[in-house]
Amino acid sequence: MLPPRNPDERLKARGADTRPDGRFERLQRIRESDGWDIEEETHLLKTDLMIERPRSIITRNSSPDIGFDRSINPYRGCEHGCVYCYARPSHSYLGLSPGLDFETKITAKPSAAQLLEKELARPSYNAAPIALGTNTDPYQPIEAKLAIMPGILRVLRDWNHPATLVTRGRTVLRDIDLWAEMAAKDQAEIGISVTTLDAELARLLEPRAPAPRTRLGMIRELSHAGVPVRIMVSPVIPVLTEAEIESILSAARDAGARRASMIPLRLPREVAPLFRDWLERHRPGMATHVMNRVQAMRGGRDNDPRYGFRFTGTGIEAQLMRQRFRLARKRLGFRESRPPLDCSRFGPPARRGDQLSLF
Repeated sequence: MLPPRNPDERLKARGADTRPDGRFERLQRIRESDGWDIEEETHLLKTDLMIERPRSIITRNSSPDIGFDRSINPYRGCEHGCVYCYARPSHSYLGLSPGLDFETKITAKPSAAQLLEKELARPSYNAAPIALGTNTDPYQPIEAKLAIMPGILRVLRDWNHPATLVTRGRTVLRDIDLWAEMAAKDQAEIGISVTTLDAELARLLEPRAPAPRTRLGMIRELSHAGVPVRIMVSPVIPVLTEAEIESILSAARDAGARRASMIPLRLPREVAPLFRDWLERHRPGMATHVMNRVQAMRGGRDNDPRYGFRFTGTGIEAQLMRQRFRLARKRLGFRESRPPLDCSRFGPPARRGDQLSLF
């Protein structure tokens, strides 16, 4: 059971409603009345920014069902506030709540570009595409002020290092020239995630993310600039958004997306109770139906974390959803795969005074 909302806080455009303790906390915090019938002054809950000074910036993984082995996340936490976000449990490692803390206590890494250049310059480094935004969105609202991403992209561009991006943040268009330069060398692809085309539903599910129409506009502008875009119908929420699979794909194709992918709703660890709470607050009449369908695709549980199944689901419900997606993708002419990004040009940028190559 989730703790009650703090009555002293006023929430505006937040996905979660409360602060459940992280799974590593030894003590549980419980609010109790002091017995005095005195009205407390409320305050609007705002976003807090914390600066992190890491020693390295490239994170490695060996997960057998993930198509990349390295990633960069300039931020921990995400102000977009998507209630279903699979990254929420990662805030527990900071001693913070996967609920409201995840979307109001953001950690930034402003030294990311400098760290990246140091790591690329190591003699032992071998190039392979770096995935950006695999945990939290690098183009979330605070990026418009901090501008960490342009530095990262300039390093990648100068070293001819390929990269992919997953985002729903409109600030990506600020860096469109850098992405276009990389794309012209077959060194970039951007994934734009769209959960629903219903603006009202999107505002409740993803309260501080750009509206669906804005995201389609992002696809259009990026595609026009020569950046290959993948539409990510993700997550597909049974009952709530699954009827939109074909319409999202069609709208994204018309906007210029070249590839398409889909992931059914995942509810790892602390995300499941947060999503259940959201359903009870915003779609109480659908709550039981939605969760029954989720469990039908997750082996009778809220979540199935097994490699090979966590991104696809199991059972007839998941099979039918995948079949619908594949048929729509084929009918609309999306590519099933893309050629590998070009790693052959990787190397240090030319510096003043360097001897020119004869070849």
